[in-house]
Amino acid sequence: MISSHTVIAVMGATGHTGQFVVNEVLRRGLSVVAVGRSAARLGQTMPAAVLRRVAVLDDLASLERAFAGCAVVINCAGPFLDTALPVARAALRAGCHYIDVTAEQPSAQASFAELDAPAREAGRVVIPAAAFYGGLADLLASALATKGEIDEITVAIALDRWWPTEGTRKTGERNKAPRLVVKDGHLVPLQPSAELPDWVFSKPLGQQAMIDMPFSEVITLAHHLKVREVRSLLNRSALADIRDVSTPPPTATDDLGRSAQRFELVVRLVQNGRTKTVGVRGQDIYAVTAPIVTEVALRLLAPSYRRSGALAVAEAVDPLDLIRSLHGSALQLFGVPLAG
Repeated sequence: MISSHTVIAVMGATGHTGQFVVNEVLRRGLSVVAVGRSAARLGQTMPAAVLRRVAVLDDLASLERAFAGCAVVINCAGPFLDTALPVARAALRAGCHYIDVTAEQPSAQASFAELDAPAREAGRVVIPAAAFYGGLADLLASALATKGEIDEITVAIALDRWWPTEGTRKTGERNKAPRLVVKDGHLVPLQPSAELPDWVFSKPLGQQAMIDMPFSEVITLAHHLKVREVRSLLNRSALADIRDVSTPPPTATDDLGRSAQRFELVVRLVQNGRTKTVGVRGQDIYAVTAPIVTEVALRLLAPSYRRSGALAVAEAVDPLDLIRSLHGSALQLFGVPLAG
């Protein structure tokens, strides 16, 4: 299905998530171009056989040159408030599809608003937030939903620890926009609940105290699903980790470079008087982003792929098909039939 000449460019290849993505693309037998700001850093972090190109945001021509000859650009360089639009525009001018891994709500909003027309004109897709935050919840909710209005979508996330990367720290400092949720079918600023009931996850996470913490999944879900209410919850202990300046970055604990962090993400959807629940669990929220975006890229590279525009990941690809492709390798899926 995939041409041996297919090339995927990874922007921000030297970063924590970018290195996971480069290695995953290579594992699939595809060619990769590693793009970063520093030739020295690229030389230190990339396998010898990987083609490396230097590009910087304030030189858009360098971005276009870096993406020349590629079919898909996967942007792992945050903060995406600064990188998403210039990198996506350069990708489209170079004839590439564009995927990013943002958890930032305003970045995803800007991509949908400003890049749909250019992507359609180029005959390519722009997919913001196709990662652990944003993408997974969008895929799971879309797999549960049927046609018509959805009453409520709740996303509940628990991490046993959150060891933040340098990029996560920088994004938190950069992104000061009010967090949004969906109320009565409209995006509105979050009004945090005074008290939330605990959420019971699978062991070993178990019962967790939760807090309202919407990420980019609110934007992706609202973009293409007719839903009256969307809220996102995070366990309080994970938020405490990331707010603690002394919390260290993730440390590799296996041959894949993953940290020991365990996660569970659950989507509860209410529609037509029925409540349906689906979830995933696995190891390392940064590492799991790599197989997600690589599976998306593989589908964009199929010769039969014809969609264009700025799309949520569950609009761009078949959500249940993609989730099934991840089950058993990248994560464990529960609540959705796997047959077929």
